Amino acid sequence: QVQVVESGGGLVQAGGSLRLSCTVSGLTFGTYNMGWFRQAPGKEREGVSCISWNIYNTYYADSVKGRFNISRINAKNTLYLQMNSLKPEDTAMYYCAARTSIRDRACFSRDAYWGQGTQVTVSS
Repeated sequence: QVQVVESGGGLVQAGGSLRLSCTVSGLTFGTYNMGWFRQAPGKEREGVSCISWNIYNTYYADSVKGRFNISRINAKNTLYLQMNSLKPEDTAMYYCAARTSIRDRACFSRDAYWGQGTQVTVSS
């Protein structure tokens, strides 16, 4: 009954911006840590950014620090990822994960509920 739905992906030129959204239903959104992960062809899935249920703890991959910003509005059951100064290396399928763990300098997604993904393609 849990549904995780991403939107906002698309084709953009290098240096451009995109805003991804993830809407979750079927669970108490405000009690779960959330996150964004991505997977490019031939590569393993990697954590991009995560945020705790109370927004006080966040994680960003080194490759996106200073360019991406994660946020959430619990009253709307929605998670966001604002992506600025996009690079071709950011090209990937982006997945929303409902239920993550933020520990030290990492974010874990064991037992997460996953969305179907939204494709981000950055051209040069």
